[in-house]
Amino acid sequence: MKVLHLISSGGMYGAEAVVATLASDLQNRGEDTIVGIFDNAHRPKIDASDRIEKAGIRVIRIPCSGRADRQTVRAIRRLMRTEQIDILHSHGYKADIYGYLAARRLSIPIIATRHNQRGLGHTFAIRLYEFVDILVLRHFNAVAAVSDLIAEELCRAGVAPKKVTVIGNGIDLSRFVGASPTLSKELNKGQRLFIGTAGRLIPQKGIEYFLMAASEVLKEFPTLLFGIVGEGLHRSALEGLMRDLDIERSVVFTGPRADMPNVYASFDIFVLPSLEEGMPMTVLEALASGLPVIATKVGAVAKLVFPNQTGILVQPSEAGGLSAALISLIRDPELRARLGQNGRSLVQNEYSSSVMAQRYQRLYEGLLNEKTRVQKSISVSDLTT
Repeated sequence: MKVLHLISSGGMYGAEAVVATLASDLQNRGEDTIVGIFDNAHRPKIDASDRIEKAGIRVIRIPCSGRADRQTVRAIRRLMRTEQIDILHSHGYKADIYGYLAARRLSIPIIATRHNQRGLGHTFAIRLYEFVDILVLRHFNAVAAVSDLIAEELCRAGVAPKKVTVIGNGIDLSRFVGASPTLSKELNKGQRLFIGTAGRLIPQKGIEYFLMAASEVLKEFPTLLFGIVGEGLHRSALEGLMRDLDIERSVVFTGPRADMPNVYASFDIFVLPSLEEGMPMTVLEALASGLPVIATKVGAVAKLVFPNQTGILVQPSEAGGLSAALISLIRDPELRARLGQNGRSLVQNEYSSSVMAQRYQRLYEGLLNEKTRVQKSISVSDLTT
């Protein structure tokens, strides 16, 4: 079968990593896979196309001049016809809406993956997009949720339960074998413990609580190094908070990195302070790298971070709980090692990319079989009338 993945990308973040990994594994399983990425006029070439192409996946950039571009709809429809696409798989509200509009006149099954819960505190425009997204998702053939919570949310919003299935994220474990701690070398870390987080620098990621916790922990362990990997509109505000807390000598903002396995290999502890998540790829990658993880109890995080087994769970928006968890791990190197080993085993056994790809492949095949059944039924009905 031939599958078109559709995504509007703002960089190589969680959803983009899922698309790249899934497309690669589907190709390895014999499926013809294309990734269509919106070429957004308001942020030209700020996407993951180059990184995905380097993974050996065919990428097609789709021009998009604004929020309601009819030419984009026509371009997607033309692409599906020209490439004889069998399955359209969209990722994110923009891809869902444009994909639905492009495919509704074609007899092509459409599936979406909901990667995150609906936004908390987003702008009015984003909330409007999400409202429209739910309306179109009701007409999709299938919707995959990366967690049970997201699946429940979709059903409450009116998506038929029979259309909703839970497929957890998976990662390519081979990328994290033999990774080199290059970031540690760049920063001349030495013997200091390096505590890091990674993700888009936006309010929902809760990075300010990471900084506030760092400020408290540094009072007891002043030689620690804290790293924040990623980029986003909230960066200047976070850098201002860092200066207000007077911890700029102990905190580094690295910006986006293309060598994340090496970044994780540089960390001693990974922290996810998010206020909302689906199934975060950063946590999966940190666990695959053998890191102990401290994370907030949001989304599907509790399926990955088990207290005193693979990490420590804390409540969101609580810097005090985060600092206490950090101090407990800093004081206990044996616990850090045990949590890291358990986390790596968990990912190897339950969250590999091959398992994820197999589940999506079965879903695609089910949709195509249903399409064939309906077409045969229509043909028989025509003959008998």
